[in-house]
Amino acid sequence: MANQEWKNGTVITEFILLDFGNGPELDCLLFLMFLLIYIVTITGNTCIVVLVVVNQHLHIPMYFFLGNLACLEICYSSNILPRMLLSYAGGDRRISVSGCFTQYYFFGCLAATECYLLAAMSYDRYLAVCEPLHYPSRMDTGLCLRLAAASWVSGFLSNSILMFLISNLDFCGPNEIDDFFCDSFAVVKLSCSDTWVTGFVISVVAGVCSLPPFLLTFSSYLYIIVTVTRIPSATGRKKAFSTCSSHVIVVIFFYWSILAVYVLPYHYTNILPNKVFSAFYTILTPLVNPFIYSLRNKEIKKALQRQ
Repeated sequence: MANQEWKNGTVITEFILLDFGNGPELDCLLFLMFLLIYIVTITGNTCIVVLVVVNQHLHIPMYFFLGNLACLEICYSSNILPRMLLSYAGGDRRISVSGCFTQYYFFGCLAATECYLLAAMSYDRYLAVCEPLHYPSRMDTGLCLRLAAASWVSGFLSNSILMFLISNLDFCGPNEIDDFFCDSFAVVKLSCSDTWVTGFVISVVAGVCSLPPFLLTFSSYLYIIVTVTRIPSATGRKKAFSTCSSHVIVVIFFYWSILAVYVLPYHYTNILPNKVFSAFYTILTPLVNPFIYSLRNKEIKKALQRQ
């Protein structure tokens, strides 16, 4: 049974994720599309990880962070796409409450971690371009490990607060989530508890996890642009900016979509556009990252050719 008796109503024990649509014909098409996306995402990001690990000349800070980002994208996609594939393959869109909370917990942790990792990568590029003489001494192995560890730990700790609040809400009414995964806003909207505090905390935590890293990233690239424009030769300017152009594309692609979803308090969000924006940072960003970095990075291309 999906529901159990609770006071004068029912307690929800499972949710129904509506995904992107219904109908046998559409389900088949979406299954094939998302299966291809998942295979390409896992293959591309796995290749990045393998290349960074096995090639000694890629054992530098920029590729260390890139390897971390690729690992994160693998986890990101594996947290969302397999359930979608099972849903479209079998037509069963149900997910248990505990399973929904688990999916949201790891999604939130990984999303926050990605914000911090992108900020760490931007700081690395700032030092490389703006302070090249001090770069080897400042961005040493110890700092790289600390930045990566802080990104992962901070991401998981920050979302634990939200997980505690959401898991203590009561769900006794509608159980259909108009989304393709268990996002915080979509789940909280179904609660029959007073959700004002939870919604406010979600917005605050999302802001803390995304805005400071975004501002740090923006500031880093502002300094990089100013530094690059002062380089006298066109060749030197092109070479300097080529070291961070791939990261700029990833940052823009990721942040414009995630801020569009979480910048407003949950009372004012519109689920349908959010579903589209969510697809960018949960599905498309992990898909395009390997291509952006491999197609625009000479060292990655050389490493691929040597394999």
